[in-house]
Amino acid sequence: FFASHWIELRCAQVLRLWRNSSSEVNNELYKGYRKGNTERKINEIVAGYDFLNSNENIFNVSIWYNATYKNDTGFDTIALARIPRSVNLVSDAYLQFLLGPGTKMLFEFVKEMPKPETKIKFDLASLLGALFFTWVILQLFPVALTSLVYEKQQNLRIMMKMHGLGDGPYWMISYGYFLAISVIYMLCFVIFGSVIVIAYIGVFGTGLLAGFLFQFFVQDTSFPNGWIIVMELYPGFALYRGLYEFSQASFSGDTLGTRGMRWGDLSDSTNGMKEVLIIMFVEWLLVLFSAYYVDQVLSTGSWKSPLLFLKRFQKNPSSSFRKPSIQRQGSKVFVTTEKPDIHQETEKVEQLLLEPTMNHAIVCDKLRKVYPGRDGNPEKFAVRELSLALPQGECFGMLGPNGAGKTSFINMMIGLTQPTSGTAFVQGLDIRTNMNGIYTSMGVCPQNDLLWEILTGREHLLFYGRLKNLKGSDLTQAVEESLKSVNLFHGGVADKKAGKYSGGMKRRLSVAISLIGDPRVVYMDEPSTGLDPASRKNLWNVVNRAKQDRAIILTTHSMEEAEVLCDRLGIFVEGSFQCIGNPKELKGRYGGTYVFSMATSIDHETDVEKLVQQLSPNAKKIYHISGTQKFELPKDEVKIANVFQAVETAKGNFPVSAWGLADTTLEDVFIKVAREAQPYDTLS
Repeated sequence: FFASHWIELRCAQVLRLWRNSSSEVNNELYKGYRKGNTERKINEIVAGYDFLNSNENIFNVSIWYNATYKNDTGFDTIALARIPRSVNLVSDAYLQFLLGPGTKMLFEFVKEMPKPETKIKFDLASLLGALFFTWVILQLFPVALTSLVYEKQQNLRIMMKMHGLGDGPYWMISYGYFLAISVIYMLCFVIFGSVIVIAYIGVFGTGLLAGFLFQFFVQDTSFPNGWIIVMELYPGFALYRGLYEFSQASFSGDTLGTRGMRWGDLSDSTNGMKEVLIIMFVEWLLVLFSAYYVDQVLSTGSWKSPLLFLKRFQKNPSSSFRKPSIQRQGSKVFVTTEKPDIHQETEKVEQLLLEPTMNHAIVCDKLRKVYPGRDGNPEKFAVRELSLALPQGECFGMLGPNGAGKTSFINMMIGLTQPTSGTAFVQGLDIRTNMNGIYTSMGVCPQNDLLWEILTGREHLLFYGRLKNLKGSDLTQAVEESLKSVNLFHGGVADKKAGKYSGGMKRRLSVAISLIGDPRVVYMDEPSTGLDPASRKNLWNVVNRAKQDRAIILTTHSMEEAEVLCDRLGIFVEGSFQCIGNPKELKGRYGGTYVFSMATSIDHETDVEKLVQQLSPNAKKIYHISGTQKFELPKDEVKIANVFQAVETAKGNFPVSAWGLADTTLEDVFIKVAREAQPYDTLS
């Protein structure tokens, strides 16, 4: 063996490295190469010579040399293998063997085979591709996350769920949509080739961590491949490894004139692309499953057990009406005095549970909701053992002061919260176990308009109509009829984005959404809020037509609206109904009085009081300010003709600015019942 340098070649005495076979020579040559041993020591040998076929008469030498490019790092200029110098070296050695040490053959003008000039190429895209392309691709993550969070934050997700969109289809559609967006994004990126990189801190962190940590393990051939695969389980590293291999193949292909990376290279164990693609595909499935699982367990409105997937091995509970256990739940017993109408409603519910019938769309059985105490505050009883039976074709109105528990009741009925005890049946399905089935036949008009600002009114109705299984001409007809019914059809309003709607227009669209697809049960939370008088009257007509073949629960603070729309009313105070009946019955039961009012000067207030005492000895003053007084007069003590005659006589004795006699209004009934309602006593 001989050593050579870039300076003048000279024969020198070296170690005797005789080898007995060509394979040993080959191994010895490769062992000195920079990647040929695990110690990564470089001791390159220029060539090995096979003199077995040479003697004093025959010069037949086989020259072994390392043909691997010496500086093939992908980033440096490639050095040439100086084969003519090796030939000159062995020729001089043979001549000196024959003729003596002083013999020398000049071999000055032997050079490499002529070839085209090698141009120095600097491909920044391939050089830094794995780092920057990671940032570019991960920019799609904030886009997908923003969309999902927006739907969650604006309650659009639960709105879609309440109109029949299941969790499985939702996640599959979302994944498919963002996968399509990603494919289009990458195609545009590959085709056009240049992208302005603006990344978030987390995106930069992933690329930098991979570029300055993970890449060194990939380049180290002595590092176990199994540990590299373990590191690639982190999605950022798997993405970086794939882009790194692409950039290496691209740079080598550009510099060396090779073909780059092809599908056939997946079987090459040195590039790791096969493992990367498998990991990314498996993680795609795992993330899809994990997102669905977390949504089912933790999402608002689901409230399912972490072992929800084991329920398929359990016996499914009956979806029809059933009588719950009569054992009281909890450690507190509520002592209440039920009014006759409330007691009658409770008996009706118990009868329906024993003899189920589909004529009643909603049956609530001792529904109860208690919010636990926090920060030293006592627990809050929002709904107290509410029982209610609502038949098809009836609109039931819930009246009550703020904080009475109406919203908590509605939230339980639409699946946003679970009842503490008791249950309710909607179309025969239990709200505790079959909300997904209930959603397919339910419509909701929430108190706040839950709309996409970028969608038009028509697109909203088309979307929710499809969720209700409307198709083709039936869908188109239903959408047009809904738009016309709420006065959003003409003048191009239907094709205007909802973000540009006024408050009243959004409210009308929300009502139309709740009624499209002919739902059997509809919940409306203050549907006429923000509407002008004309729109309010039109909306009332829509609701009156809609209630003919469905059950509607409506909450409102407008006594006029309740009286016009509702077949029955329930005044809800302190978490329970205080009375139930139609408006006429309630006014007759709680309003057996006339309201007499008179305005005069302060000096004659006593005269007004004497006048009222003459008309009705049991009259009760309910209002008094600056000469204006109001009194309740029992109807059985007063005749309207006598009132008119007494007022005319009084006008001759003292000045009367104004006076009036009115029958009891629903508002008077509401105020009276709310004031009389007392908190429940509890016994532990």
